[in-house]
Amino acid sequence: MRSESYKYIYFLGIGGIGMSAIARYFNAKGLPVWGYDKTPTPLTQALLEEGIQIHFEDEINLIPDKVKQNREQTLVVLTPAIPAEHREWEYFRENGFEIKKRSEVLGIITANAFTIAVAGTHGKTTTSSMIAHLLHHAGVNCSAFLGGISVNFNSNLLLGKEEDGREIIVVEADEYDRSFLRLFPDIAIVTSTDADHLDIYGDKDALIHSFQDFIGQIKPKGTLLLNTKADGRVKAKMNPSVKILPYGLERAEVNAGNISIEGHHFKFNLVTPAGILPGLELPVPGYHNVENALAACYTAQLMRVSPHQIRAGIAAYRGVKRRFEFVAETKKHIYIDDYAHHPSEINAFVTSLKALFPEKKIKLIFQPHLFTRTRDFADEFAQSLSQVSEVELLEIYPAREKPIPGITSEMLLDRISGPKKSLLTKQEVLDKMLKVNDFDVVATVGAGDIDTLVQPIKNILESKKNVPEA
Repeated sequence: MRSESYKYIYFLGIGGIGMSAIARYFNAKGLPVWGYDKTPTPLTQALLEEGIQIHFEDEINLIPDKVKQNREQTLVVLTPAIPAEHREWEYFRENGFEIKKRSEVLGIITANAFTIAVAGTHGKTTTSSMIAHLLHHAGVNCSAFLGGISVNFNSNLLLGKEEDGREIIVVEADEYDRSFLRLFPDIAIVTSTDADHLDIYGDKDALIHSFQDFIGQIKPKGTLLLNTKADGRVKAKMNPSVKILPYGLERAEVNAGNISIEGHHFKFNLVTPAGILPGLELPVPGYHNVENALAACYTAQLMRVSPHQIRAGIAAYRGVKRRFEFVAETKKHIYIDDYAHHPSEINAFVTSLKALFPEKKIKLIFQPHLFTRTRDFADEFAQSLSQVSEVELLEIYPAREKPIPGITSEMLLDRISGPKKSLLTKQEVLDKMLKVNDFDVVATVGAGDIDTLVQPIKNILESKKNVPEA
């Protein structure tokens, strides 16, 4: 079934980053789009301004009459975050509507396209946005569904057009809920396979088996770019006609040579089987982002983007909101915001912070995301957070989960061995920052609603009333 089969689209959980990209896609195609979400956000406000009608109460009478009266022509798109007892979802189930998960819809949209899919427990959003940017910057007509807001596009959606009967689509292949098993890519990138989402998988072995299934779905004679840090077992079900290219900072077929740091920029050479492309300059810092750029640049080479265009495209890349995003820089302080919510991501973030700002006092404000993730990786979180001068913890952001007895931010705080640590509310974080600024670099880190602190912290640090010392 093609997406053109539907005339009306209704989203349950339209404000999610992945859901909103699909909503924008259908809206751009000229289809009537409506949706429900739990709370208003800047993203839902943007959708409203684009002409999509959204409500924030779980009320059946708020479902538009056009949807109710055209069951057979309506597609209901569902996010896994919607609880089973949701009344609108129950209405659609009981009345025989076509209900598909977000991943199924992406599968429908990409079914007849040349698909570039980026999988991995972290690094997906940056790598996929880099690929989309490099192709778009070079004039390659492509679409992209991203898991974050690209600064270059100011959106999580890039819309291209079919050319000569072929459409190119860049898409994140999300392992959560095994969503990526709806995709059959021509080119696949696997950035990482660290244990995560154990509430879904149970253990890492089950996660690896899912990655095996995904890689097994690469089309015959396709290409796999595999990070050298990924678990090698993921290749077990590969089609023998698929070409595999390992990539990493060193000792890989695709690697980075002569890495150096100048200001906030990372400079390196792209080393591939095709030769060396020198003098790449990545404005978005971080060794992990150099790794992401390796995969993106080689994918661009596979898509016949010229060396000159790759060098120019990387120099023009501006990143993704909340991925190593420089929010404020004053004479006394630097403020960075990042989405990291797994211990490996925090380690990568802190390593790059220390490389950029050696000998500086670094404070992390961290909001744990999910009770299960905090439970499963408590020791790893504590180790990664113990590397900085000061840590301020917020309470765990529950998202779709209910509390687990004994799993709290206080439990995590007790395991952190750093010199300064505290458990604060968001308001207490702001109150303290108004009075005490005994740090050089501060970072807000997490995947929950910690982003609501970004503008207030920026305002405090840039205010003339800012007190530099306690």
